[in-house]
Amino acid sequence: MAQKPSIPKGTRDFSPIEVAKRNYIFSTIKTNFEKFGFQPIETPSFENSETLMGKYGEEGDRLIFKILNSGNYFFSKNKIELPNNITELQIKSAEDISTEELIQLNKFTSKISEKALRYDLTVPFARYVVQHQNEIEFPFKRYQIQPVWRADRPQKGRLREFYQCDADVVGSNSLWQEVELVQLYDSVFSQLGLNGVTIKINNRKILSGIAEVIGASDKLIDFTVALDKLDKIGEEGVKKEMLEKGISEQAITKVQPLFSFTGTIAEKIAKLADLLAASEEGMKGVEELLFICDNVNEIGLQTAQLDLDVTLARGLNYYTGAIFEVTAPKGVAMGSIGGGGRYDDLTGIFGLKNMSGVGISFGLDRIALVIEELNLFPETVTTTSKALFLNFGLEEAKYAMKAIAKLRQEGIKVEMYPDATKIGKQFQHADKRGIPFAILVGEEEMKNQQYGIKNLASGDQQKLSFDALLNVLKENK
Repeated sequence: MAQKPSIPKGTRDFSPIEVAKRNYIFSTIKTNFEKFGFQPIETPSFENSETLMGKYGEEGDRLIFKILNSGNYFFSKNKIELPNNITELQIKSAEDISTEELIQLNKFTSKISEKALRYDLTVPFARYVVQHQNEIEFPFKRYQIQPVWRADRPQKGRLREFYQCDADVVGSNSLWQEVELVQLYDSVFSQLGLNGVTIKINNRKILSGIAEVIGASDKLIDFTVALDKLDKIGEEGVKKEMLEKGISEQAITKVQPLFSFTGTIAEKIAKLADLLAASEEGMKGVEELLFICDNVNEIGLQTAQLDLDVTLARGLNYYTGAIFEVTAPKGVAMGSIGGGGRYDDLTGIFGLKNMSGVGISFGLDRIALVIEELNLFPETVTTTSKALFLNFGLEEAKYAMKAIAKLRQEGIKVEMYPDATKIGKQFQHADKRGIPFAILVGEEEMKNQQYGIKNLASGDQQKLSFDALLNVLKENK
């Protein structure tokens, strides 16, 4: 008995309609990327292991898919010995492997695996910029829409293979880039019909300044991770976590205003200026926020809302300035559908220092779920044909194929049922495929140089010349 086919956990098949919907989102994002002056690049699906390893922290390293060198010659020629506990390591999950075991395992895997699937698009982009720095015109605005792979434990909303859609500007410190990226988010989501998304903004310098003012600079990560949970566990829960992490009651009292941080963006920035007056770093963050928010406000947004959120603390290990996160319109239960920020030294990991950049990404899969939930996909988003020519026999099929060739030259998606089988079966095929029109060509139509066209939704039927048929199908394109 043949084994039932399956796909690896954490991957998906996409049906024709799902691909059509995803392509609609891709196309909208791509059109806007190019409208804003971003240029496309593509990098290989896999990179040399040393390009990726050590760039995402210990947790990220665990999730990188290694590619085994082809063939068994490594074992036979080089006599590679397995570490003593390799059999134990194989049956452990990634989360249970200790740091020491991970080091030992990495030493071993480096001998049998020299390449790995890319984990994100950012590190390959940094590698690309350094490798091609003499050909690139800076500032360099690039976009990239490609799949990435992570050896994560599959669960809802977390896959092992998924697409990232990134836009970055590298080689400029100008805050006008941040202003434009907010407009880019607004433009894409407005065009997709997702009106009312919230673009949250914060600044790493603000968070550093707050930690400095309360005398807890060494606990910046603990402080911000706790603060980030304000909407989930409430003020008391956050204070409790901060105390448990060793942040003093006196320090927590100093940041009391953050727990009820409301008002307009201008009012929030004024409160931050008071709170951070003693911190040079913090005040620089206030100035940057003021510039971005004032200019976005003056230029205006189509449908999105900009909001200053001091609890926003994503990507602290690499963001150095602005931090962005986009949330779905109110009433839709979904995590962030986009995010990004400013990083001062993207290419430093590959030896090219002082190359500042800023970038954003779009969460394609979540965006698709939100559009589906709100029923915002246009009816025209489909890959199905506009009309099916029914097959009545050899001569009729020849007559039909000549018309089909002309219609395709005009950009109309049409096809003919390949077999001269029962007409009822052919109509059923068109119905199941969601094809809106059936074209009927019999002896009489051929004699009069006509085509019978039937609207399968309404049942209306008429006989038309080729030009009239073309017009009908063009109107319904």
